[in-house]
Amino acid sequence: MIDTNIKGLLYMSRAVIPGMVRRKSGHIVNIGSIAGHEVYPGGNVYCATKHAVDALTKGMRLDLVDTPLRVSTIDPGLVETEFSDVRFYGDNEKAKKVYKGYKALEPDDIADAVIWITSRPSHVQIAEVIIFPTAQGSATSVHKE
Repeated sequence: MIDTNIKGLLYMSRAVIPGMVRRKSGHIVNIGSIAGHEVYPGGNVYCATKHAVDALTKGMRLDLVDTPLRVSTIDPGLVETEFSDVRFYGDNEKAKKVYKGYKALEPDDIADAVIWITSRPSHVQIAEVIIFPTAQGSATSVHKE
């Protein structure tokens, strides 16, 4: 998680941002998580890495404020992906339980948010979007049928 969520973000940012600054063009959209805003039991390292994504995004926005670059973050709640399979080390039954009893977000919902954010006029910067499925009220509050 640290390698992917923090180091990966840092390495990719270092690789692409200087070119964006030179071209005076670009939009950075980081994918965070509600875990970057709230912590929950059993998620301490994941939550810490997503808090780091939030801090890095805010820092980038400040560091790039004198450029035309925009910096945004999308912070989803529960999205039905392979994340639960990885989290539960391939235990498919346990992973499926996470999404049982409600309609989770889908990857396309997050992709739509990226498109919306990046298609705003150049004078508009959407700093942060938190997206939940309708049945989710917080990181730990989910209504299941």
